Amino acid sequence: MASPSTSSAPRPSDAGAGSLGIWFVGARGSLATTATIGLAALAGRLTDETGCVTAHPDLDGRGLAAWGDIVVGGHDVGTVPLSKQAERLVAGGVVPGVLVQQVGPDLEATEARLRAGVRLGESADQRADVERLAADIREFAATVDRVVVIDVSSTEPPHDAGADAATWADLEAAWGAGRAPLSPSSAYACAALLAGAPYVSFTPSPGMDVPALRELADRCGLPFAGSDGKTGETLVKSALAPMFSTRSLAVRSWTSINLLGGGDGSTLSDPAARSSKTGTKRSGLEAMLGHEVPGPMHIDYVEDLGDWKTAWDHIRFDGFLGTRMTMHFTWEGCDSALAAPLVLDLARLTGRAVAVGETGPLAALGFFFKSPLGSQEHRLAQQWETLLAWSHECAERVSG
Repeated sequence: MASPSTSSAPRPSDAGAGSLGIWFVGARGSLATTATIGLAALAGRLTDETGCVTAHPDLDGRGLAAWGDIVVGGHDVGTVPLSKQAERLVAGGVVPGVLVQQVGPDLEATEARLRAGVRLGESADQRADVERLAADIREFAATVDRVVVIDVSSTEPPHDAGADAATWADLEAAWGAGRAPLSPSSAYACAALLAGAPYVSFTPSPGMDVPALRELADRCGLPFAGSDGKTGETLVKSALAPMFSTRSLAVRSWTSINLLGGGDGSTLSDPAARSSKTGTKRSGLEAMLGHEVPGPMHIDYVEDLGDWKTAWDHIRFDGFLGTRMTMHFTWEGCDSALAAPLVLDLARLTGRAVAVGETGPLAALGFFFKSPLGSQEHRLAQQWETLLAWSHECAERVSG
C-alpha cells in the first residue's frame, strides 16, 4: 500500500468544494484546540498532512473542502480562551510553541466565534436551551456553504431518555411539561439537526442514540455519524483481533490497562462515565473474535500524564495442539494529536456527504469509530475498503 502524501497543498480535485464550517461541541478542550491549531497550520502550509486520512492517495478527494476553506466555531461551557489552552498544549509537548505563535491570529478569530454551551440540569427549560444552541449554529452557518457539528466534549455517563423521547412528539410533550429528558450531548445533537447541520459524535456519549433524534434526522434529511473515535489501543485491536480470528488462533483472555491524563482522564475517573468508554471498547473486540473474551479492562487516571496516554494489553491464546501462548503490546501516544486530524477528516467527509444528499447514519465512516453507527463491522481492513469505495461513490456524484 502506498504511503500517505506529506504535501499540505490542496489537491486540484479539492478546488471548488465551497466553504465548510466545523462547529465543535467542546470547542475549548484539548482536542478541539489542537484541531484548530492544526487546521490553521494546514491552511497556511506550515505543516504537512501526516495523520490526515483524507490526504491518503487511495482515498478519492474530489469535492472535499480545501483546508483553507474551512473555518471553526463552537460551543463550550468553559471560558478559558483558546490562546491559553494552546499555551498549555505547548507546555505539555503536544504542539510546537513556534507554530502556536504563527497561527495566533487564527486562534483569536476562532475565539470570537465561540458561544456558551449548556450543562445538564443547569436550566429549567431544555427546549429553550436547544433553541438557543440551534440559533448559534444557524448564525455561524450563514457565513459558510455548509456546517458539520462535531461533538468532542467530555464523556457523559450512560443516559436513557426512555419514554420521554421515544418519538419526536414524546420529546415535545416532555418539554411542554417542563421535563428535560435529553443529556447535554443529545441536546447538542438536537440543536444541530434543528439548525440543518449533520452531527458527528467523537465521544461515547448518548448523542444521537435517542429514537426521537433519529426521527428528527430522518425528517430533516440529514446524515449523522459516530461514535467514540478510534485513536489508540482500540485501533490496534481492530487490526490485531482479525489476525487471531483468520489464523484460527483461540484467544482465551485479553487484558487491557489504560492510563490517561488530561481532561479526558479526569472525566473517566468517574465510574459512570468510564462505563460508557469501556462498553464501546469491549463490544468491538468480542464482535471481531466472535465470542466473549474474559479479562479485565481498566481505565485509570494519572494526572501527571497530561494529554498523553499509555495502554498495555496482555493476550493469551491457544495454537495447534492446545499450546498456550502469549502476546502483549504497549501503545503510548498523545490523544489530542492522534484525534485532531481525524475530526478534520470527518468534517470534510461529512460535509461532502451532505453535498451529495446522503442521509441517516454514515456507516462507511465506521473506520474512525469504536462503535460505528449503522454498521456491525469492526475489522480495520474491511472498514478501510468500505471507506474507500464510499469515498469514490461520493466523489463521482460530486463530479456529476
